[in-house]
Amino acid sequence: MAELWFYHLERSELARALAPLLEKSLQRGWRALVRGGSPERLDELDTVLWTYRDDSFLPHAREGDPKRQPVWLTSEGGNPNGAQVLFLLDGAEPGDISGFERACLMFDGRDEAALELARSRWKQAKADGIVASYWRESAGGKWEKQA
Repeated sequence: MAELWFYHLERSELARALAPLLEKSLQRGWRALVRGGSPERLDELDTVLWTYRDDSFLPHAREGDPKRQPVWLTSEGGNPNGAQVLFLLDGAEPGDISGFERACLMFDGRDEAALELARSRWKQAKADGIVASYWRESAGGKWEKQA
């Protein structure tokens, strides 16, 4: 069964926080599926993933053959690129996460609606017996496990 990790953003912008997590996923040999809430968010992510660091390359796509892409950006359900890790942004519906090793729900703690949705999904995950972890962004920008 997939683990569900909650990432509580307090300082970083989502796109900048996502890129290093995608890098770590690829270093593990995992493919990643990024499910965003809107085409505009996916446009933003597409740009940031190409440019967020001069010495980094994050291969990804939104169009073409998903099976060829280690990182697939979408607003649709399913797992078209055979990813091991799912990143959920902007309240995107998780659907069935059982086909993933891990699902990561990233939310902006400065947005009350996002905070409430994350709390609701945490309670539901616990009720469903899903192993859930809560990670909070530290003052130094590092992720610290809180629960």
